[in-house]
Amino acid sequence: MTASSMTKRLAAVFSAALMALAWAGPATADDKVVMNLGWATPLDSDYGVLAKKFKELAEDYSGGSIEVKLRCCAQIGTEDDAFKALQLGTVDGYFITQNNVSPHWPLMNVFVLPYIFQNKEHLQKVTQGPVGDEIRETILADTGVHLLTFGAPAYRDMFNSKKPIKTMADMAGLKLRVPKNQVMIATFDAFGAEPVPLAWSDTPTALQTRTIDGGDNGTTVIKDMKFYEFAEHLVILEHFTSVSPVFASDRFMNKLSDEQRAVVLRAAKEAGEHQTEIVTKRIAEVRDWLTKDGGMTATQPDRAAFIEAAKTVQAKFAAEGGPKFTELLAKIQAAAE
Repeated sequence: MTASSMTKRLAAVFSAALMALAWAGPATADDKVVMNLGWATPLDSDYGVLAKKFKELAEDYSGGSIEVKLRCCAQIGTEDDAFKALQLGTVDGYFITQNNVSPHWPLMNVFVLPYIFQNKEHLQKVTQGPVGDEIRETILADTGVHLLTFGAPAYRDMFNSKKPIKTMADMAGLKLRVPKNQVMIATFDAFGAEPVPLAWSDTPTALQTRTIDGGDNGTTVIKDMKFYEFAEHLVILEHFTSVSPVFASDRFMNKLSDEQRAVVLRAAKEAGEHQTEIVTKRIAEVRDWLTKDGGMTATQPDRAAFIEAAKTVQAKFAAEGGPKFTELLAKIQAAAE
């Protein structure tokens, strides 16, 4: 990273921190606690489904002693910088996709491995069971950040402006945006594409200016961000099954009484279940919309070659991850049985 880009990144974090602190305000005489909950996509996106339900439940269950202010569209910072801001306590809460968590907590890369989950039901069994509880406890102990809910499982679909993808050989030469995540970079490289690591905030412009040919995102994000306007080819591989957990800073959680903390955890759990119910239905509907109304042409290539390539990525990161990584990987695989 150049000195100039580092200066810009620090300025962005500092600016977001000042804005978040200004919005937080002091507690009022009736002990009301304000939570500014941020995310990068529009208000009516899948994140917004969870956020609006969480606000409703937290304010209701707390009898008004907790107020949740919804800050969509990167108002209080970008997803790339949010985890560090949570650690610093300059952001109260934020949705962060799993691949943007792992630079700060490398064990999250187990979730990012391609085809590591057999289906969404396997992922939910992990996040809603003992393994999910262990992850919550470990990430808090290691980073000081609270994972409130894993949220709904989702697939990342590919899109590009160049050509339909019918076999893995068709991936050759495609410049595809990937988050700055080593697993995802290695996956796209194994698939034969040219991965271009790029911050989320730079992605829409890069797609519009043809600096990149495409990328992959959650199915509904492709619609919400109107990427179909710049990339006509949709590729359904379900190579990454992902979650975008809601996190809270320790600074915010320490403002809460024991009763309020229980309310926040209950509201987050129920809002995550609500989002799961809504989003699971939406994926097929959005894919249908993208092809009928969004003007995209969809392909569903045979996955055998992609899965074989994914196994090399799994093996590489399992070998490099260390004992804790391989132990967590084994628990996730066992949950499918």
